[in-house]
Amino acid sequence: MSDESQHCSFVLLADFDIDRGAQLTYQFPQPLGTDEGLLANLMLPDGAEKQLEDWTIFFLNQTPFNTIAPVLALEDPHGRSRTNGAEKQEEEPELLYVLNLVRTKLDKAARRGAVVKAMAICTRHPFIQIFKPVLLMALDDYFHNPSQDCLARLFDAVNSMDISMVPALTRHEKIIMRTSERKDVFIEKFDDFLQGMFGDPVIATQQPAPSNHRPTHRSSTSIESQSSSEDGVMVRRRDENTGRRDGIHSEEAGKPSYSKPNSHRTNQYSPSETSFSLDGSAVWVGDESGLEEYGAGGVGYVGPPPGTASSIGTGGSMRGRRSTDASSSSSSHGPPGRRDDPNQAQSRATIASALLKDPRYFPAVIDYNDHQLPMKLPMSTFPEEVGDYSLIQLMQLFSGPNAQLTGPLHPHLHTNGAMTPPIIVLFNALVTCKRIIFMGHHRPAGQVSSYVLSACALGSGCGIILRGFIKRAFPYANLTNREEWESIPGYIAGVTNPIFEASGSWDLLCDVGSGRMVVSKDIHINYPATASGHPPLVRTGTFKAEGSITSEEDIVRAPSKEASAAQKTEYANKADHADNVFIEDILAAISFHYGENHVRARFTEYAARFVRLASRYEEDITGSTTIGFPSSSYSERPGEPRRLGSGITFVDETTCAKELAINASRIEAWRRTESYKLYQEDFRKQLEMNPIQDFDLPHQIWRLRHAKKMPDGEAELIMHTIAENVQTYDQITELLALLPPHHHGLLPLSFGLFHQSETVRDLTVDIFNELRQYPIGVQFLQALNHFQRYAYVRQAHARETRHDHDQDTLTIPQSYMARTPSNRSESSLGGG
Repeated sequence: MSDESQHCSFVLLADFDIDRGAQLTYQFPQPLGTDEGLLANLMLPDGAEKQLEDWTIFFLNQTPFNTIAPVLALEDPHGRSRTNGAEKQEEEPELLYVLNLVRTKLDKAARRGAVVKAMAICTRHPFIQIFKPVLLMALDDYFHNPSQDCLARLFDAVNSMDISMVPALTRHEKIIMRTSERKDVFIEKFDDFLQGMFGDPVIATQQPAPSNHRPTHRSSTSIESQSSSEDGVMVRRRDENTGRRDGIHSEEAGKPSYSKPNSHRTNQYSPSETSFSLDGSAVWVGDESGLEEYGAGGVGYVGPPPGTASSIGTGGSMRGRRSTDASSSSSSHGPPGRRDDPNQAQSRATIASALLKDPRYFPAVIDYNDHQLPMKLPMSTFPEEVGDYSLIQLMQLFSGPNAQLTGPLHPHLHTNGAMTPPIIVLFNALVTCKRIIFMGHHRPAGQVSSYVLSACALGSGCGIILRGFIKRAFPYANLTNREEWESIPGYIAGVTNPIFEASGSWDLLCDVGSGRMVVSKDIHINYPATASGHPPLVRTGTFKAEGSITSEEDIVRAPSKEASAAQKTEYANKADHADNVFIEDILAAISFHYGENHVRARFTEYAARFVRLASRYEEDITGSTTIGFPSSSYSERPGEPRRLGSGITFVDETTCAKELAINASRIEAWRRTESYKLYQEDFRKQLEMNPIQDFDLPHQIWRLRHAKKMPDGEAELIMHTIAENVQTYDQITELLALLPPHHHGLLPLSFGLFHQSETVRDLTVDIFNELRQYPIGVQFLQALNHFQRYAYVRQAHARETRHDHDQDTLTIPQSYMARTPSNRSESSLGGG
């Protein structure tokens, strides 16, 4: 078994004894070296005997009191800890996620008439929900045959799950995948997996394509994508020094390169304005009925090229893949010497079919007791996202008709006074590191745990923006170790015992039974609302009216703290407050049946804007910022080079002053938390590691999306800068990650196709041509409406026609060069 296949670190079994209480019966493969009473009580929550079945979640290696020792089960054969990043992780053990199932079986022969047992899996993977089916079977097996062999079988079955072919996605690829509406997004990443399923890729070439078949986009996958520091979820699929195969090139050791076709390759056919092709990939305009041959991936689906493992079937369509069971003649094309029985072939076909239906989940199988249990591994999970949480349920609970918010007002929590929505109060409590309790009296512990995990995702921007919340989260907590977890600053705990509400050792209490949210009466004593030590700096000239050309901004001090306080009071208790409008939009989206991914994307954007606003506030207070680009506007001065703007953008100065005033208190509180320090580290790494360097790309996207009167010089400079910095696959994905489908994808860039400046139009075509070199870029181009797509096709076709014409004009035929003027004269004379 390879190191990467160690999905399960420990399996635990606990029983409830009527005389001794909760007891930890088995620990496999070895004792954890921590308090067994603590583990047993976490596995058998309060009131477990009242529930026939319940799920709980807790963490290990999180704090000193639940750190396991020794960690032999977490070490490789050489005795080194198998953790990410060596030195730092040796000091701070890797977090283990524990999924626990507790079941009560009625038994008249037993004392009290029931038997209560619990079984838990300890894993490094935050997507712990995938192990629920096998845990259900294992606990049922233990009830029938109570022995440690059941734990051993579960341990071996989980660790035998093969996910070695799971592609390691980068941060930007994960963001694209989780916001994409297409189920074929990044399907090309699975070429290796599908080739392993079906053998030699020459299968696709056995049946000739129709004569009118348009060439498809040439796709290729990277050897291995580098994950950012917060992306270490997926298991590496092979060594970084893997050799190349067709379409794969490695430019540097350990750094992948996504190959792209030569942009000047001769076309297979002459392009027209209704079917324009560059490098074999097409964006159709007009009648698209012919696209149906590419499968059910939606209109405009472009599959892999013929001759690859992903193009098996008629016309190179992956969805047209032929069966590989025993009756299929394609099985004869597998690797030499391989003979698969029908059951194995059918199993592979089933897995491949599931993958092709939705590559956002990797299909794996756990073989437990001769049962093939299909698993769906989410590809775009971040470490701050644990389990199968739901922001929609969190919204509906604390924004429903029965929801109520009580308690004193505090500036850290109430950004709109008494009218602050409860969900925003919860978000503010999370980012300002307040003590939060989710209480569910007479509720299953699993339900309470799910709300805690949802809250962690809410505060972190679904793991994409901030981090540090899971480390201080206790999805299920009880009285056993109350002093320990209550000593953690800013803990987020889920409890079922009402004694915690009476204790008052919390700052915000969320009742999951009634939707009630209570702010502690001692909130002002525990967190005095003090003004910042420095009056804010006010920039004049930074945000002029749209279309103006500004010079260097002047910086002056605010007149007084009293004026700022009065201004903040003026902006509070407004029904049209930005936070209230945001929550209303989310609730409207939920009522119109928008999915969980949409809601998560919106809260990610909310967290991102909060951080960018904090960066501007920090810059105004201290004169510089360590968590964002400095705020400036576009500058165009005679005799000086033009300069792009950066930082957060506002419609006007009034809006800027308003938002800074109403958010000052929660920003000041956040700047004192560990989450702020972690984001400082993350932003510094992003400046060093992001593929696009040296300018604020989100600022430019905002300008293209919202600016009403943009100077021609700014539009040209933005498009020129983007065109220069979007030349590689990683740069493409970083750009597309900022253009999600729910914000109309490439729409902001497509405006350049209709600009009055020919230079801007040509630069836009250059950017779109670069996007066309990669499958993900083709998918984004196909999401444009017909009008935008035709504008691109027409301009790209016209420019290529001009280029071909220029080439023909400059090329003088060799036969004509042989006929010099003297020769022509002699010939004519001789003819006379």
